[in-house]
Amino acid sequence: MNPLAIDSLEADILILGAGGAGMLAAVHAMEASPNLRIVMAVKGLLGQSGCTRMVQGGYNAVLNPLDSLEKHFTDTIKGGAYINNQELAWKLVEEAPRRIVELENKVGCMFDRNPDGTIHQKAFAGQSFDRTVHKGDLTGIEIMSNLRDFVLESNLRVLQETRGLDLLIEDGVCRGALLLNTRGGRLIAVHAKATLLATGGGATMYRISSPSLEKAGDGMAMAFRAGASFVDMEMLQFHPTGLLVGNSAATGGLLEEGLRGAGARLFNGLGERYMERYDPVKMERATRDVISRSSYLEIMAGRGTPAGGVHIDLSHLDHDVVARSFPGMVERCRDFGFDLVHDRVEVSPSAHFQMGGVTIDTECRTSVEGLFAAGEDAGGVHGANRLGGNGVADSIVFGGRAGDSMAAFVLNREPQLRSQAAIDSIAAKWLPGPGTANVFTLRRELENLMWDNVGVVRSGGKLAEAADQLQQLRDRAGHVRISGGPASNAEWNEAMNCVNLCTVGEMVASSALLRTESRGAHYREDFPAPDGAWLKNIFLTPASGAIQFETREVAFPRLKPEDGK
Repeated sequence: MNPLAIDSLEADILILGAGGAGMLAAVHAMEASPNLRIVMAVKGLLGQSGCTRMVQGGYNAVLNPLDSLEKHFTDTIKGGAYINNQELAWKLVEEAPRRIVELENKVGCMFDRNPDGTIHQKAFAGQSFDRTVHKGDLTGIEIMSNLRDFVLESNLRVLQETRGLDLLIEDGVCRGALLLNTRGGRLIAVHAKATLLATGGGATMYRISSPSLEKAGDGMAMAFRAGASFVDMEMLQFHPTGLLVGNSAATGGLLEEGLRGAGARLFNGLGERYMERYDPVKMERATRDVISRSSYLEIMAGRGTPAGGVHIDLSHLDHDVVARSFPGMVERCRDFGFDLVHDRVEVSPSAHFQMGGVTIDTECRTSVEGLFAAGEDAGGVHGANRLGGNGVADSIVFGGRAGDSMAAFVLNREPQLRSQAAIDSIAAKWLPGPGTANVFTLRRELENLMWDNVGVVRSGGKLAEAADQLQQLRDRAGHVRISGGPASNAEWNEAMNCVNLCTVGEMVASSALLRTESRGAHYREDFPAPDGAWLKNIFLTPASGAIQFETREVAFPRLKPEDGK
């Protein structure tokens, strides 16, 4: 493929990603300073990309007088096995109610109501109070469709079908990013005073996963290549109930946690209600890490279904209530020949969400000047396990904070342009070279390696093997067979996805090898118990082509482990 021409844009703020975090960042930045030049790059189509639109369950926020910020905070810290950044977690619970008001009164969202007109909140696992705000079981569509309309009515410049390739770094400062318009095969250098990573995580590196198909850990991989600090990358959540639909791309798509909150039961292939073995008190309302691990162990013990899963069952509940309360999931199951109302449906743990990510402070600033991160790109909020309903709240809260922070950061700053030669050098790294390997075969090899070696249950030997193989896979992804030109080239885009996913996967595997205990979503069968000596965060930074690690004691400014017992 010949070198491509590179267009150039100047902006005050560049937002990479247009899910909940990217959208709220744009809304807040525009409100802070209407004259800001804001460019938003969307890997797919505006309002149709990312995972916020896929949120079925809802958004956790303290709205009921019988609830409290302290309760929500305690649930979040306990759910995160006490390694959360408590200042970030407090910002989440403190601002979540205000963002609900903003979504309804400014953006135009309407959430379900009680008969008295107050917002209805439903039960989610791991919570001491029913605080999950929702719109039926299609909450994400309600949020994203209204945010899309809000953004389209503004003077924001949106680059659709445009992915980030690499950040433009000079003297340790982020000056924007080099982008690729995938439909036209055109490179775009965006020179920006502030850049936000809001592209989402890399759970699609697993064989069974739930995120939107275009997600590939792009922001995390770009931050890694830029030398940014990361925290607790070993912590990757598996959702307990991903649909099993054979080889279909729909396999891994979620049946949301509200089903278990409403009373759904889980059965193994022998018809046993197996959660009695693992958490006889909370049963199906245990946290995601506990249920995913329990399901996985049942499957590995030979007690799974013929397709290698377990069953979720709501047939004992009022059929009309189930159909009325969960219309999106009922219809989704029906599309694949399953009857969620009257029969058991086959599910499996599904790679879902990265709790680890780029290290940020409460203003969403990273360790690289001029670079900000929010949503799943950022780590620290959720610790070792994220509660259902805290994910979209995280994106909305910290997306808004990032917008405020970037608007203040760019004030009175002069733009600094990277030289064309430096940009050309970055672009050349992404042009495919000669190769023979099939990139889609390589992707399946990656997914199987991550599932088998860095999955729900881990061990030192398999993690070490995965870390080594991921480096080799990443190198191979840079030398695959690419046919055709740069426009709408699926092979080229898949090769870039593989490079980024291998980069993120190597961080996950290497951090998991270092944490010699089990905590939250990270379970080591060779170290099956939590270890108080590991109340630490693992920080990593790239160093001369390798990864440098540092462990730090967790700070407990608000809640100590003994206080939460």
